[in-house]
Amino acid sequence: MRVLVVGPAWVGDMVMAQSLFITLKQRGDVSAVDVLAPAWSLPLLARMPEVRCPVVLPTTHGQFGLSPRWRLGRALRSKSYDQAIVLPRSLKAALVPFFAAVPRRTGYRGEMRYGLINDMRPLDKAALPQVVQRYVNLGLAPGATLPAELPQPRLRIDEENRAALTQSLGLDTSRPAIVFMPGAEYGPAKRWPLMHYRELARQLVASGYQVWVLGSAKERLDGESVGADNAGVINLCGHTRLEDTIDLLSLAVAAVSNDSGLMHVAAAVGIPLVAIYGSSSPHYTPPLSSAAAIVYRGLDCSPCFERNCPIGDTPCLTEIAPQSVRSALDNLLDEHDHAED
Repeated sequence: MRVLVVGPAWVGDMVMAQSLFITLKQRGDVSAVDVLAPAWSLPLLARMPEVRCPVVLPTTHGQFGLSPRWRLGRALRSKSYDQAIVLPRSLKAALVPFFAAVPRRTGYRGEMRYGLINDMRPLDKAALPQVVQRYVNLGLAPGATLPAELPQPRLRIDEENRAALTQSLGLDTSRPAIVFMPGAEYGPAKRWPLMHYRELARQLVASGYQVWVLGSAKERLDGESVGADNAGVINLCGHTRLEDTIDLLSLAVAAVSNDSGLMHVAAAVGIPLVAIYGSSSPHYTPPLSSAAAIVYRGLDCSPCFERNCPIGDTPCLTEIAPQSVRSALDNLLDEHDHAED
């Protein structure tokens, strides 16, 4: 079988979707998994060995784009896919497989997609509380039981690119590095306060670590704030591509991150990771790694899933003290050291 997966539009969701790609390849009857996805995701998909070929979605985020979807679907008919698995629940996400005449088009009941999706699955949110469970479930036969343990995402490291980055960025790898990822594209209600990151960085540098801050160009000022008056903090925000982040994370001894796309990338690299949750829920999108620890207060108002705190002061995050995160990090590093022994 040749399977076309219509992938999600966010970094973290695409990382979690790798569990589905692995499941499909483990089935035995699937010879190829191609992924229809936005252009930004190509470097990420290139690090997933299970993906044969990415197919670029010729639309921008939020664009319906009926004509380009129709043209792409017609062009994909020559691929003779046996099945399409549509992860997003929107109507537009189901158009390309329909136009490509894929005989079996699998997806959850969502917007009015009857006919576009002909293998319609009901979504039991109580039985499948996690996003990764919902993705993997679509790769199973209807009514099949979800495995007790799902395959964890694991991204391939490019050692040549890693060596080139180390040289071009002037990084000193003789001193253990801990990566901070203080951004979250979704909104402020998912961001642990920068002053807490700054205090944690101060403690770690005093303990002999260096801190690398990773993020987009929009987060460059955040990186500067974390590293204010601290020579042991290196602000790399805006200096790396998505694939560079993967390779740099593999050089670190651990990472500390908000619930973000880069948090899921760090989990898929496999290094010890402390994930900090505020407005979102670790029961819905946990880091898919056995080397991760979660810091989450679980207040009565949590999770609200809002971009901005409805009550204004984001107590779910501000009341998480730097020492709490430091303790979780120290425990992870101790466990990792014992495992290596």
